Amino acid sequence: MYLASAAVLVMELLKLIACVIGLAVQEGSVAAAVRTLRAEIPSRETLQMIVPSGIYAVQNNLLYTALSNLDAATYQVTYQVKILTTALFSVLMLGKHLTKMRWISLVMLLIGVAMVQTQGEAGDKALARTVTAAVAAVAEKAAVAATAPTQSRFVGISAVLTAAVLSGFAGCYFERVLKSYKTSMLVRNVQLGLFGTLFSLLAMLSTDGRAVWEGGLMQGWNGNTWLVVLNQAFGGLLVSVVVKYADSILKGFASSISIVLSSIIAAICLNFVPSAEFIVGATVVIAAGYLYSL
Repeated sequence: MYLASAAVLVMELLKLIACVIGLAVQEGSVAAAVRTLRAEIPSRETLQMIVPSGIYAVQNNLLYTALSNLDAATYQVTYQVKILTTALFSVLMLGKHLTKMRWISLVMLLIGVAMVQTQGEAGDKALARTVTAAVAAVAEKAAVAATAPTQSRFVGISAVLTAAVLSGFAGCYFERVLKSYKTSMLVRNVQLGLFGTLFSLLAMLSTDGRAVWEGGLMQGWNGNTWLVVLNQAFGGLLVSVVVKYADSILKGFASSISIVLSSIIAAICLNFVPSAEFIVGATVVIAAGYLYSL
């Protein structure tokens, strides 16, 4: 078993490196990219990235706490509240106007995703597709911890609801920063990545420092581990593109549809048999997307 905290740190480093390389290509040379970073990094805008980076770090810990105190089905259903919190913060922070039909479609999306993800044993396997890299990596530990006598449902529910609220706030805050300035998205991701790497390093040292010292940063890694980390890293960069050119609500729709698509692929490639509940939920998700577009 690889260390979750180490995987998150490597993921942040990969995103940072990818953005620096992308900036060098965009600017035409490494020297030009360095000049741009020297001008942009020591700025007030960089400090603004502390907020989403710090929130994501707290969110990861809250989700682990939730997974350690709740069964998979309860966790999956409750965490979908982030769909509504994102919409709420879009209205409060970004001044978006959502029609009654769009609010209805968002509630439908919440219900549909919850139905897709609660399928007994299949729901447990889907868990790794629904959470951040840090939480996905420790899902197996959390499943064991959830059977412990110290499990607290109140703590679990409180943690997941708080994480849902933070998810909505951080997403809308990041969207506002991306769209409020003319700064290159690559530079913005470098700014975010610097703090993300710092917080990830601190988290790794505090939780797994001794294990890393004794067994190395990449103990337990294999090809599948690299696939997970690379997917999370470059998937995170794609999220920035979606938020920049669309918005946080549409990002939520994209994530929800990806859950449906990944389950369909699993049905084709991994002999996963969809339940009636899954089929109804997938239909509701698609219908919600259509209604939101009207």
